[in-house]
Amino acid sequence: MSLVSRLGASIDAFRPAEGSPPQSLGAFMRWCLSGSWGMLGVAAVFSALAGVTEVFSALILGWVIDAAVSTEPGAFFAQNWHLVFWFFAFYLILRPLAFAFSTATNSIVIGPNVLPLVLSRLHRWTLGQAVTFFDNDFAGRIAQKQMQAARAVTDVASEVINTVFFALASVIGSAVFLIAVDAKVALALLLWLVAYLGLIRFFLPKIRANSAARAASRAMVSGQVVDTITNIKTVKLFAHAAFEDRVALESMGVFRDRSLEFGVMSTWFRFSLMVLAGVLPVLLIGGTVMLWQAGAATAGEIAAAGAISLRIAQMSGWVSMALMGIYTSVGEVEDGMRTLSAPHTLSDAPGARDLPRLKGQIDFDDVTFAYGRARGGVQGVKLHIQAGEKLGIVGASGAGKSSLVSLLLRLYDPEQGRILVDGHDLREVKQESLRQQIGMVTQETAMFNRSARDNIAYGRPDASQAEIEAAAKAAEAHEFIATMVDHQGRTGYDAFLGERGVKLSGGQRQRIALARAFLKDAPIMVLDEATSALDSEVEASIQAALERVMQGKTVLAIAHRLSTIAAMDRIIVLDRGRIVESGTHEALLAKAGLYARYWNRQSGGFIGTEDEQDA
Repeated sequence: MSLVSRLGASIDAFRPAEGSPPQSLGAFMRWCLSGSWGMLGVAAVFSALAGVTEVFSALILGWVIDAAVSTEPGAFFAQNWHLVFWFFAFYLILRPLAFAFSTATNSIVIGPNVLPLVLSRLHRWTLGQAVTFFDNDFAGRIAQKQMQAARAVTDVASEVINTVFFALASVIGSAVFLIAVDAKVALALLLWLVAYLGLIRFFLPKIRANSAARAASRAMVSGQVVDTITNIKTVKLFAHAAFEDRVALESMGVFRDRSLEFGVMSTWFRFSLMVLAGVLPVLLIGGTVMLWQAGAATAGEIAAAGAISLRIAQMSGWVSMALMGIYTSVGEVEDGMRTLSAPHTLSDAPGARDLPRLKGQIDFDDVTFAYGRARGGVQGVKLHIQAGEKLGIVGASGAGKSSLVSLLLRLYDPEQGRILVDGHDLREVKQESLRQQIGMVTQETAMFNRSARDNIAYGRPDASQAEIEAAAKAAEAHEFIATMVDHQGRTGYDAFLGERGVKLSGGQRQRIALARAFLKDAPIMVLDEATSALDSEVEASIQAALERVMQGKTVLAIAHRLSTIAAMDRIIVLDRGRIVESGTHEALLAKAGLYARYWNRQSGGFIGTEDEQDA
């Protein structure tokens, strides 16, 4: 392995963090950067060494001038060959190497590794959030916050090393040199540093606050724009381009105002800094000249003091702008932290175990859940589903059908009662192991902007091409997939489906989703209007495939079109969150209750939706 490769691998860029992200800035930064501190320390040492070389540059310059003043021109090289050697060695070898090592640790070790380290941790934590976290925010804003915070943490680490350690080493080295010349000159540098730090202390907190406000408004612009683009078909169908433009311009206007505030503060900071920077050469050069007049300093020391003062004055501008960038990044880190470090509201219990392969028995034990509201969801549901039973679930919109399924998938926890699968309380098992054993097809099918193969294989990523095609054929999807061509010329199973599958019809999306569920081959299947977007001929064919796939599985099928669930082993009817009827299709018709009314008044097989909206 080459030196560059070893340096690049010196930080594990995808190492998981321990625990949850803290909600205080310092602790949050430590959480983000844990595992990289060793190499960050090495980079800081090399940066400090590079800073010290700036002092040596001025010292060597002074020594050369003193030697030139005290030596006859013709004898300069003969009498000062050792000084000439070190002059060339320093400028041609030592100084370039110091800066090369400093640059390498920053550009090869820190830059390529710290950003993915932080981003992977933030993304991993965000993926563990409950669905309500994503329901309550813009998808684009969350993504923007992740990237913004990761980049800002990386910038803070990089700039502190490149700037703060470099500058500290330069200033400390300069102070040591000036003390050797005269303590009074060193005192002048100290007083100037106090004034400089006071200026920094006054301006940077204001810049940090302005930066956080600017970052928040920028993320809101991103969220608003992504929200509009995601729903662009709806925008066009309702002819609301002008309305969306106004909404976006309002967000952009707020961002512009915050940017102007930031710009005004930055301008005053830069002006004040330049005034203060001009004071330093006057103090140091003037003071050393006065010492020279008194015979207490040499011409070389005047030159060295001048070089140091000019370098520090120049560096003060660079350092202060870098510090402003650091404080800007700190503001962005704080802004991202407030969004992304929110505790998980639905976590695996300590000691949660993986579920074994399920048989499929499900029990809702007096379950109540109303999304924290007074009404909605389900109320006091007691339901036993035998392993391998096919259960139809019926009810008007708002009856609690979706809530029941969401609770089974543990997207939420019951407010009262418990849910068991094969006798295992869902709160005591790992969420991933539960969902791995439930196959689901919904009316609103979720598609990734990936290939048809990848979308189907999402049900079982290690499936072979033959298995993927078999699932597609069972779902009546193989034929249309074979004819697909995307905008980059990829064909068949390699063709991309577009964001959220926009290149497919509703029926095609549903067939891809069915193929995915067939491939997953989970012991529990949930079908939420799984064939609602299909025409009658295709539906009849897929129903036959579904009957084969459902053999030996526990099935929960939600349907408004009752003909699709009439053959289920049992049907339950939900009304306002409660189970009001249960039985076979024939038994429920004979009962002449709510199910029978639904059946009798259907036109084309749909239940009326006059009740309250589904929770």
